[in-house]
Amino acid sequence: MSEIYDVIILGAGPAGLAAGLYAGRSRLNVLIIEKGQDGGQIAITDEIENYPGQIVEGESGPSLIARMTEQAEKFGAKRVSDMIKEVELEGEVKVLKSEKNEYRGKNVIIATGAHARPIGCKGEGQFRGKGVSYCATCDANFFEDFEVYVVGGGDSAVEEAMYLTKFARKVTIIHRRDELRAAKSIQEKAFKNPKLFFMWDSVVEELEGDDILQAMYVKNVKTGEVTKVEADPEDGMFGLFGFIGTVPNTKIFEGIIDMDERGYIKTDADMHTNIPGVYAAGDVRVKSLRQVVTAAADGAIAAVQVERSMSDYF
Repeated sequence: MSEIYDVIILGAGPAGLAAGLYAGRSRLNVLIIEKGQDGGQIAITDEIENYPGQIVEGESGPSLIARMTEQAEKFGAKRVSDMIKEVELEGEVKVLKSEKNEYRGKNVIIATGAHARPIGCKGEGQFRGKGVSYCATCDANFFEDFEVYVVGGGDSAVEEAMYLTKFARKVTIIHRRDELRAAKSIQEKAFKNPKLFFMWDSVVEELEGDDILQAMYVKNVKTGEVTKVEADPEDGMFGLFGFIGTVPNTKIFEGIIDMDERGYIKTDADMHTNIPGVYAAGDVRVKSLRQVVTAAADGAIAAVQVERSMSDYF
C-alpha cells in the first residue's frame, strides 16, 4: 500500500509551488509532482519586472522559480518527477497513476497550468524570451520605443496589440485573413489607434537573428509572396507576440472535472472544483488574468482550503 499524502499538488509552477509552501507550513504531508522543469511558462521569461516586492534587480523567471522551489522544500514539501497518465478523484482517497507509479492523497491541487498556442513558424523556440513573447502584460515594457508585431486577429490579439502601443513606437498586427475576428467594438478602437498597423492575409514562416530576433519571413497566403521583415538597424531587434490562444493542460481531467468550452477548469473563489477534495489553481482554471502573482495567490488559497478542510478548528 503506497503512502497516503494529505495533499498532492500537480505542477511546480508559481501556483503549485505557492501551494506547496503554504501546505508545508501548515504541517501537512505534501507531495509535488512535476513532469518537466519547475516554473511552467514563467521559466522561459528572461526578465520579470512586475512581481510585487521582488528583491533582485533584473529578476528572471528561472531565478524567481528557484527561490520558490527552495521555499517549498524548506517547509517539507516532497518532490517527484513524473507524468500522470490517469486519475481517480472520487472518494476520500484520490489515486494518481503514471506508467510505473501510483500516488494516493486525501486532497489534490491541480496546478498544471496552460501553454501558449505556438505561432508555428520555424525558429520560434530559438527566440522565445529573446524577441518572441506570448504575454504583453509581462513583456511590453521591454519593447519601449521598439517596433513590435502581433500574430492573431481575435479579441485578445487586438486588445493586447492596443496595450502594446502604450510602449512600442509602432505595432503591426499580422493576420492570416483579410478582416479581424475581434468584436466590432474592439475593432473600432483598433482602427482609430494611430500607432496600430495591419498586414492582412499573412503568416509568419521563419525567424532569424544572432541570439536575438532580427528578421522574419512573412508569407501572403493569397499571392504566395514572401517578404523579409528586418529590424531597424538602430534598434537591432524587434518584438513578435503570439496571441492565437492558450491551451490548458487538462486533457487527463476531461469528463471528470467541470470545465468551460476551452478546457479550463471551473472553480469557485476558494479554488474548489466540482469534486470534493479537488482544487485547481493558477493558469489552468477559468480566470480573467493569468500572471505569476495571481497564480501564486491561487495556490496559497487552495492550500489554505485544504488545511481548513482537515482541521477541526475551522
